[in-house]
Amino acid sequence: MAHLFNRNVVLGVSGGIAAYKSAELVRQLKSLGASVRVVMTRGAQEFITPLTLQALSGNPVHTELLDAEAELGMGHIELARWADLLLIAPATADLIARLAGGRADDLLTTLALATPAPVLLAPAMNQQMWRDPATAANVARLAERGVKLVGPAAGEQACGDVGPGRMEEPALIAERAAALFDSGALAGLRLVITAGPTREALDPVRYLSNHSSGKMGYALARAAAEAGAVTTLVSGPVHLDTPAHVRRVDVESARDMLDACQALVADCDIFIACAAVADYRPATVREQKIKKGGEHSSLKLIRNPDIVAAIANGTPRPFTVGFAAETQDVVDYARDKLQRKNLDLIVANDVSKADLGFASDENEVTAIWRDGASQLPRATKHNLARELVALIAERHASAGNRGDSAL
Repeated sequence: MAHLFNRNVVLGVSGGIAAYKSAELVRQLKSLGASVRVVMTRGAQEFITPLTLQALSGNPVHTELLDAEAELGMGHIELARWADLLLIAPATADLIARLAGGRADDLLTTLALATPAPVLLAPAMNQQMWRDPATAANVARLAERGVKLVGPAAGEQACGDVGPGRMEEPALIAERAAALFDSGALAGLRLVITAGPTREALDPVRYLSNHSSGKMGYALARAAAEAGAVTTLVSGPVHLDTPAHVRRVDVESARDMLDACQALVADCDIFIACAAVADYRPATVREQKIKKGGEHSSLKLIRNPDIVAAIANGTPRPFTVGFAAETQDVVDYARDKLQRKNLDLIVANDVSKADLGFASDENEVTAIWRDGASQLPRATKHNLARELVALIAERHASAGNRGDSAL
């Protein structure tokens, strides 16, 4: 089924009676998973209020070309960059003519020129206007530029005429918008991914941690969102920007991370444990800074909870993917971890190589599952993440066909 998960849709509304259908169109787009922002022409505001579309979309409605609230006052540039699709419904004969002529005399037409996103029009006008040669020529010119149309439908019109020119129904327009995109290997699935290190406090200023940069986990979150997944990233302390379309939950310690993951797992199809979680934590945390003492000092450590094992052996149980960062006998250790922790798949990498793994922008890994393995050669972490997401989607689908993802 087509969807619009993780897609940004700018809905342009021009001044025709069919503008009243735009309210239902916003609802349909959001039901398919889209984030929607609305741009209205002055004529559109005569038929339906911006407040209505703001309430339905959950975002402010844009009406002016130069926006004092926007970055640099150029709202059209911000919207052009944000949009994955510009959908104009209704698209009146006048608007189609202005688009065909390359006009930029209001926010909507300027946006159409400024965005690299695909443009989809839902025409709506009197049947004679639709049949007029000038309209036909304008539509043909826009088609040559790659602009796509949905409709118009034929039937009784507001003016009493009967014929082609009715705006298509909102549900059909939303479906056509979704069909413009590749649904992705993880379409509609819910993923939780852990990333980065954890920090285990010694006192108010010191902690135990590791060298994990979080880059691999963040690359996986980005790739999962690109593949259509509803993605939540549970992140230890890192200096990375949150990927687009990804919800981020920040944590510090291993116990914080476990609590966050357990709160999310009931609404999760796939769990990917990419974080470098501290195996141990100090038995006690000093309330004040530890002062320098003699030549030697001892520190008592206790085991942290095993997050991936807890998720893999819990109820409900998502398809569970672990990571094994090793410095020797990498594949053997990974296979043992796969069995011992009841994982569906494990990704093993050798972190003893100075130019790979921790802090590096590149990596090479071996993905291992119960009855197979796949070696993924050296690549950037972003490209490697896309390959891993495709493999995880394939294994998840296979486990679903078996009816049980547990080993």
